[in-house]
Amino acid sequence: MKKFLALLLVAMMALGCTAIAEDLGNTLILYTTMTQTDLDVMLDGFAEVYPDIEVETVYGKIGETVGRIAAEAANPQGDLVWGGLCDSDGMNYSDLFEHWVSEYSAEAIEGYACDNGFYSMDHLSTVVFCVNTELAAQLGLDIKGYADLLTPALKGQILLANPNSSSSAWNNLCNIMAVYGHDSEEAWAYIEQLMPNLVITESSSACFNSVQKGEYVVGLTYEDGVSKLLQQGATNVAMIYPAEGSSASAFGAAVIKGAKHEAAAKAMIDWICSKEGSTTIAAGLQTLRMTNKNTEYGAESYLPATEDIKWVTRDVKFLTENKAQILDHWNTLYTAVTTK
Repeated sequence: MKKFLALLLVAMMALGCTAIAEDLGNTLILYTTMTQTDLDVMLDGFAEVYPDIEVETVYGKIGETVGRIAAEAANPQGDLVWGGLCDSDGMNYSDLFEHWVSEYSAEAIEGYACDNGFYSMDHLSTVVFCVNTELAAQLGLDIKGYADLLTPALKGQILLANPNSSSSAWNNLCNIMAVYGHDSEEAWAYIEQLMPNLVITESSSACFNSVQKGEYVVGLTYEDGVSKLLQQGATNVAMIYPAEGSSASAFGAAVIKGAKHEAAAKAMIDWICSKEGSTTIAAGLQTLRMTNKNTEYGAESYLPATEDIKWVTRDVKFLTENKAQILDHWNTLYTAVTTK
């Protein structure tokens, strides 16, 4: 009898596994904004766990991607999006995605789990300065924080992307407000003093690439970009976390509403957000900070430990709801300062 029950249990487990495999299917269409290197590492890790799922990737900038999803709403062609979905989006894309989040969202670093009900956040874009150490030394500067950026020696030597169109520049503007007060007089007073030293670019990547090339002393940017330069062997730049504190924009993944392979899409997002998936991606890339607080980065990482960074808290809800007003203030002030 015991032998019969054991065999029955094994048979039931086998049937259960078969049912799960059938539920997941063998096809998945991934819309993504991530780099090919990011994708290669993630997909290789995912394939080890789900070898029977064939993943087709469709690359596009996030504006193009959400436009495509909206156009395909009556007959969805994609199953999920990874990358480009930011915590500052709020409820903007509520109609495009299934209102579901990964169970591993509960393991996110405090403050970096999105509360809109359909984004599962998996990685961070943390604010840093990219400093050309050779040029800074020539000017006799030791740049550690925001106060150091106000020196007249840096006039026209600090590169920032346009916050009206660049998520990395908006990220940096949000961090200044997290440090000095959200939309506060102190924050705007600091920004006004900083503006004469700024050069605005339309390219986010220029804020680290142009600094590495020696065209500017400082770029206000994000750690993924600078850490990749270090990984590639750059010796003339330093990745500086503002002494006053740093914060991040969180980016994630979401299941497209009406996805034909919804179960597989959820499995991929769960894997990316889990400790196992986050560790696989972080260790493979060595330059991307994951939201899962249990992520293990490994000895080869080009990022400092999360606990070694001085973090400040940004009010994402306030900044999202008041983004238009803040950018209007920025534009008015920038015009006034630069036309004096």
